[in-house]
Amino acid sequence: MTDADARWWALLDKSRRKDLAAYETRLLDALKKLTVPEVVDFDRFVHERIRDAYRADLWEVAYVMNGGCSDDGFDYFVAWLVSRGRDRYEAALASPEAAAKGVSPDDEPYEFEALWYLASRAYAAITGRDDYEAGVAPAVTRTLIGVLPEEDAIVARHPKLAKRFGLG
Repeated sequence: MTDADARWWALLDKSRRKDLAAYETRLLDALKKLTVPEVVDFDRFVHERIRDAYRADLWEVAYVMNGGCSDDGFDYFVAWLVSRGRDRYEAALASPEAAAKGVSPDDEPYEFEALWYLASRAYAAITGRDDYEAGVAPAVTRTLIGVLPEEDAIVARHPKLAKRFGLG
């Protein structure tokens, strides 16, 4: 892990709140105190973590935890996973069901859409411009790693998790 990675994980940890709206506000406030290159670096960090977790096995877990999972829903789930911090993120990469460790089924949805846009919002606040997506944002491409099974097979592949989240 690089020093920059450690910095961004620490920023996520320091900003985190159980209430996602409060978390979003704190993280945006922290990002607005950075320079534009730092905001871009943070955004790159987030999108590289999202890219690395863009896996079929994690999509299955997102499906179970959220009671279904669309393309956008998985994007927001992976952002939620990143927002939960390095330990949960790395544990989920090693064993996808670890994403659900310590969460209550009553806390759904397990999504954090705002993380996709916070760098753009911070950039606009810092510069007064709205051209972040048009050429400033880092280009981090992703492709799904693995193959998604049919929806019926997902519950069968994760019976304990499915039962815990009301699908079994």
